[in-house]
This record gives sequence, structure tokens and C-alpha cells, in this order.
Amino acid sequence: MRCFLAIDLPEEARQQVSELQAHLRAGRKVPEENLHLTLAFLDDQPDYILEDLNAGLSELQFDPFDLILSGLDMFGGKRPRVLFLRALATPALSDLHRRVKQALREVGIEMPRERFRPHVTLARFRRDLIDDDTARIGGFLAARGDAVLPPFEVTQISLFGSTLHPEGAVHEVLATYPARG
Repeated sequence: MRCFLAIDLPEEARQQVSELQAHLRAGRKVPEENLHLTLAFLDDQPDYILEDLNAGLSELQFDPFDLILSGLDMFGGKRPRVLFLRALATPALSDLHRRVKQALREVGIEMPRERFRPHVTLARFRRDLIDDDTARIGGFLAARGDAVLPPFEVTQISLFGSTLHPEGAVHEVLATYPARG
């Protein structure tokens, strides 16, 4: 099953992100119900690995902490592919990410050694953006690039299953792991 571990945004944060997205006039926006901060993308995993991972994550220890979403940015350089809202990489968030990676290693899932860039994806763009879309994205960033959402408390993480469809991915919560520091 294709899956990932993430911080699910609370309803109020989802609504605030959705209000921000409403001003974007380009790209394919992430539906409100799919907004999350990915801690680890696991790709396709067999059931026996997910069972072992579930057992390991059930023992995960982390304290609740505040998550701050602040400032817009893009992945893709001169050919932007993803618009996102940055998450402040606090020590608590970085520690949670480290603990999640350790739990993954313990069940045989190795994560790429790339730098953790915590974010919430707002929209995706085709490689062949037309000039009008590029201008719209630039205008959106100029007007709202310094967006800051009120902090919210992270009290759990979730394991999601993800099914791809032509109209977009559908995410389903498979398990949740509460904070308990």
C-alpha cells in the first residue's frame, strides 16, 4: 500500500489554508481534506512491514508541541512544480522527524538522506506553465508570500494510506499515534 506518516492539520488550520488557496489563480490546489505536513513518504509497503511499523510507532514518545506555518515558497526553481507553506523547523518538530526516521529504520525502511524541509503543500503545477500562470503565481507570492497562520498544537501523528486517481490522491487515516511525553 502507498502510504506516508504526517501531521494532520486541525480543522481551523485547514480552513485558514483553504482561504489562502482561494486567492491562487493557477495550478491544481490540494483539497482541504488532504492538507497535511509529511514527516515521511513511505511509498508502497507490504502489509507485514506496516504491521511492524504500527507496533513500533505505538511506542513512539514525543511531547505535544506548537506548529507554526509561516511564509510561502516553491519547489522547482525556475520551473516551479509545488507551492507550499513553510513550517518552522522547531527543535520539537525536528526531534519528532528524527524519531520517526528511527522507527522506520527499525522495520527496514530507509529514508533518503535529504534535508527535512517541513511544509504543507498548497498547489502543484504542470512543467509547461504558460506565462499567464507564471505571472499569477508571482502576483500571489508578492501579495501573500509572508502569510502566517496562528500556531496549533500537534498532539498526534497519523499513518495515511494514499490511493491515486485521475482527479487526485485520496488519503485515508490508517492509524494515529498520540503524543505522550
